[in-house]
Amino acid sequence: MPDILIKNADVIVTMNDQRQELSGADILVSDGVIKSIGPNIGNVAQTIDASGCVVTPGLVNTHHHLYQTLTRVVPGGQDAMLFGWLKTLYPIWGRMGPDEMFVSAQVGLAELALSGCTMSSDHLYLYPNGVRLEDTIEAAKTIGLRFHATRGAMSIGESDGGLPPDQLVEAEDAILTDCIRVIDAFHDPSEGAMTRVGIAPCSPFSVSRELMRDAALLARDKGVMLHTHLAENDEDIAYSLEKFGCRPGQYAEDLGWTGGDVWHAHCVKLDSSEIDLFARSQTGVAHCPCSNCRLGSGIAPVRQMRDAGLKVGIGVDGSASNDAGDLISEARQLLLLQRVANGADAMSAREALEIATLGGAKVLGRPECGALEVTKRADIAIWDMSGINNAGAWDPVAALVLCGPHRVRDLLVNGRAVVRQGQLTTVDLGQLIETQNRLANALMA
Repeated sequence: MPDILIKNADVIVTMNDQRQELSGADILVSDGVIKSIGPNIGNVAQTIDASGCVVTPGLVNTHHHLYQTLTRVVPGGQDAMLFGWLKTLYPIWGRMGPDEMFVSAQVGLAELALSGCTMSSDHLYLYPNGVRLEDTIEAAKTIGLRFHATRGAMSIGESDGGLPPDQLVEAEDAILTDCIRVIDAFHDPSEGAMTRVGIAPCSPFSVSRELMRDAALLARDKGVMLHTHLAENDEDIAYSLEKFGCRPGQYAEDLGWTGGDVWHAHCVKLDSSEIDLFARSQTGVAHCPCSNCRLGSGIAPVRQMRDAGLKVGIGVDGSASNDAGDLISEARQLLLLQRVANGADAMSAREALEIATLGGAKVLGRPECGALEVTKRADIAIWDMSGINNAGAWDPVAALVLCGPHRVRDLLVNGRAVVRQGQLTTVDLGQLIETQNRLANALMA
């Protein structure tokens, strides 16, 4: 891989320990790693002129359901809360197969890349009609993003008091067996890995306590991370109190679901004791502001989480509940919601950007990512600030979050150009959209 020199950036937002912002500086990339940062580094064969641009670490998406890009704005689910929304969509998702999973994941990851994302997790918890986790892993390879695939699962169907239809649940021994298979086949624990695998039972209302406990034991034995939904809305809390006699935080702790190798999605309804528990145990949270608004779930207490020292990243969540995969817009929504809840000085644009980059890397256990420093991986987003979005803006870093642009100009992942001059380099986007729409139309029919 040839060396790449990013030259003449107006501002480089490093996200290093000092949170330095460098003006008129260059970045030298070699073999997927940042080798040097500073003024007038010199010249190499491959140069990217970043004049007029803000350069940031690549954004990190800590929670997604990529298969849902085939089911955006579905009638009947547009105005429902979480449980009603799920009941509308479960039967549709049950008709999907490997082709739908693969193409939908490609579209979702392409959309993320164009919004400045270099690393994404995905939570795939249903496997109808021969679907396997590798359908999404292969999709990520075609797009070129760093990918954390999680082997999700549902095991309690409607007939046993769960929420999903019986045809979408799996036997728990089969779930654990397949978790072992995909970890052994695809998980790369090395520094700079492009693919990692986690274990992710869907939620307390779709799996048993036994599966949650066994999943935690298996994950620790295999050295992989754990992920699930937790405390998403009032219905979620009521279910936990009725079925388990405790709040979600206690449920998680009792079953081994706290620690630096765990991150929970949403956590909108955590109380102060649960926030303290997660902070003390270094448990991470994937905050999904737009999805929480769309489903009327509430405003997650992110300000309180951050003040307690809890690890927080941003997630776009599934495109059936968002309905977009625009990660830089999520950072803006995060900021606005915290200000609505806590006042105009509750969160700055720079803190929101930190959560979207370094915060997400910490949640996913990737210390080599999330910042622009020598020896860190070359996951780099270059934002052209010369457009109408920023005309008249005095502070280009704050403007990136508050004004836009919402489409990255150039994106490097592990030193490889995934987006160049606003265009994906890895796939034919027009053809991909055509295929996606054909599959969506078939589902509608």
